[in-house]
Amino acid sequence: MGFKPIPAAIALALGLLIWFGIPVPEGVTPNAWHLLALFVGAIAAIIGKAMPIGALSIIAVALVAVTGVTNDKPGGAIADALSSFSNPLIWLIGISIMISRGIIKTGLGARIGYLFIAVWGKKTIGIAYSLALSELILAPVTPSNTARGGGIIHPIMRAIAGSYDSDPEKGTQGRMGRYLALTNYHANPITSAMFITATAPNPLVVDLIAKATGAQISLSWGTWALAMLLPGLVALALMPLVLYWLYPPEIKSTPNAAQFASERLKEMGPISRGEWIMLGVFGVLLLLWAGVPAMIFGKAAAVNATTTAFIGLSLCLITGVLTWDDVIKEKSAWDTIVWFGALVMMASFLNKLGLIGWFAKTMESGIGHLGLGWVSASALLMLVYLYAHYMFASTTAHITAMFAAFYGAGLALGAPALPFALMMAAASNIMMTLTHYATGTSPVIFGSGYTTLGEWWKAGFVMSVVLVIVWVVVGSAWWKVLGYW
Repeated sequence: MGFKPIPAAIALALGLLIWFGIPVPEGVTPNAWHLLALFVGAIAAIIGKAMPIGALSIIAVALVAVTGVTNDKPGGAIADALSSFSNPLIWLIGISIMISRGIIKTGLGARIGYLFIAVWGKKTIGIAYSLALSELILAPVTPSNTARGGGIIHPIMRAIAGSYDSDPEKGTQGRMGRYLALTNYHANPITSAMFITATAPNPLVVDLIAKATGAQISLSWGTWALAMLLPGLVALALMPLVLYWLYPPEIKSTPNAAQFASERLKEMGPISRGEWIMLGVFGVLLLLWAGVPAMIFGKAAAVNATTTAFIGLSLCLITGVLTWDDVIKEKSAWDTIVWFGALVMMASFLNKLGLIGWFAKTMESGIGHLGLGWVSASALLMLVYLYAHYMFASTTAHITAMFAAFYGAGLALGAPALPFALMMAAASNIMMTLTHYATGTSPVIFGSGYTTLGEWWKAGFVMSVVLVIVWVVVGSAWWKVLGYW
C-alpha cells in the first residue's frame, strides 16, 4: 500500500466534510470553497505524513485539474494546476539545494567548522560559538536547513563531544554533548531567518507577501538579508549564553578540542581544487544576490536572484565540482520543486478566488471586537501564528496554511506592511525552535540522544521567547533606522 491508511482517511474525511458537509459561507464562491477542501485535505495529509510530501503534491495537482475548481475548461484547469512550476522562486530554492551539494561533496563545510573550532575551541562555549558561526557562513548558499544543521554541522559537533567521552549511550551527555547539541540546533532557526536562501519555505513567504500586497512589497535577497542582519547577529550572540544558563556543560574548558580540530584539518590536507572553486562560486552568488553589480554599474547590470542560482550551478558543472549525475541524484532539490510548486499553486488560487481575503476580513472583524490597537492586534496574530507550530511537523505546511490569512488580517487592522511582513517572516523561522518535530533538522539532532524530550521542549520554548523579544525590540529599532517604517 502506498499510503498510511489512518492519516489518509482523516485527510480524506476533512476534505469531504468541507466540500459536501459545510455550506458555502456568504461572500465565498463555491469554487473557492471546494479548493479549500482540497487544500485542507492536502495539508492534513502532509501533517499526518500519509504519503511523502512530493507524492501528495502530485495528487493535489491531479485533483485541482480534474475537479476544475480553478477553470471550467480541462485545458485551462491543467494549465492552472501546473502554473506555479514556472515560478522563479521555486527554481531559486531547488537550484540552490543542488549547489549546496558541492559544499558537502568537496568537504568545504566541514573545513569551515573545524577552522572555527581550531581558533575558538579552547572552551566549551567557544565551540558553541564556532558551530553558530559555521552555520551563519553556510546559510546563504545552503537552502536546506536540514543539510546544514543536520548533515554538515551535527557530525562535527558529535565528533567533538565524543572526543571528551560525552556519549548518550554511556550516560555522559551532560559533559558537553547536551549543550552542544542544543546549540547546534538553535543556531539553525536563527540563520534560517537571516537569508531568503537559508531554508526552503522562505521564498514561499516572499511570494505570499507579494500577493497579499499586490506586489507593492516584493522582498529582494538583499532587502531581507539587511533587515534580518542585526536582530540575527544579536540572536546568535545571545543563544549560546541562554542555553549555557539553562543546561551548563560539566566540562567548561576544552583545550583538546582545538587540537582535535587542527588534527582533522591536517588529515584533510591543503584546500582542494574543488573547495577553492566552491569558495569562488560562493563569492559570486553573494555578490550577485546582494546586488553589488547593480550598485556599481546601475540597474542595467542587475541579475535576477534565480538567474544567479543558475549561474552558480552552471559554474559547478563546467568546473566539474558537480556532475550531472550529482544533480540528478539530489533528490531533495527535485522533491522541493514538486511540492513547492503544488502548494504555491493552491495558495495562489485560494488568494485569486478571494478566500484568503474573506478569511482575513473575518479575522479582522473578530479581533476588531476586542478593541485592540494595531500593535496589540498584530502582536496577537504573530504569536498565535508562531505557537500554532506545536500542531505542525512541517514549516512549509504551516506557512502555506496560515501565513497569508494572518498577514492579511494584520494589514487590515492597520499594521505597517513592511515591518509586519518582516516580523511574520522571522516568526516563520523562530517557530522551528519549539519541538523535536518542528523541521527536518530537529529529528536528526534530537535522535542522536543528547537531550530528553522535556529538555528539548523547555529549551525550545525559552529560545522562542528570547528570539521573539530580540526581533521585536532590536528588529523594530533596526527597521526604523533603515526607514522601513
